[in-house]
This record gives sequence, structure tokens and C-alpha cells, in this order.
Amino acid sequence: MYGENQPTVENAGSGTKPGDGGGLAQVTRSALQELTPREREVLGALSNAEGNRALARRLGIAERTVKAHLTSITRKLGLRNRVEATLLSVQWADELRSNRTSPEHT
Repeated sequence: MYGENQPTVENAGSGTKPGDGGGLAQVTRSALQELTPREREVLGALSNAEGNRALARRLGIAERTVKAHLTSITRKLGLRNRVEATLLSVQWADELRSNRTSPEHT
């Protein structure tokens, strides 16, 4: 049935743990630290609801590079798609901004 395994308003935060495709609820700060600084920057930029082309322009990288980063982000965090990545970027917006230049993420 539609919505059982797809993120919706009701179940977008449900799931188990990062890496098993279980959802957003269990994506932790330590999971975010597995991302490269550029991946964190791309993830943070997703909260602006822009397309890949606009993200690429704003970040000064190729559109193909944005797509590669998004693929890596979803794989590393166990997300199913860009929608989940966007929801996560909103959920962790403060964390992504505050640690953008932190030396522990280089």
C-alpha cells in the first residue's frame, strides 16, 4: 500500500538506524561526521529546496558533482532518496552550519 515504506508526513522520522534504509529518526551526529566537509555543505544546502543546477551554481561546483555528493550522502546515511536527505538537512540545519568549518571534519 502507498506510504508504508515511503517517507510521509506521518512516518518520515520513523526507522531503525543509519545504513539500513530505516529512516531519519536514528541519523545521529556521529553519522553526520562520516560525511566529508563538502558532503556536509551539500547536505546543508538542500534545505533551500533548490534543484541540482542551482545548488551547483551556489556552491561553485559542477551539477554532476552535486549528483555524486547526493549519491554518497544517501548511501553513507542509509537514506532512500533526495527527499529524505532534504528532510534530514532541515532537521540538522543548525548542526550542519555550526560544524561546517570544524577541524575534526577535514
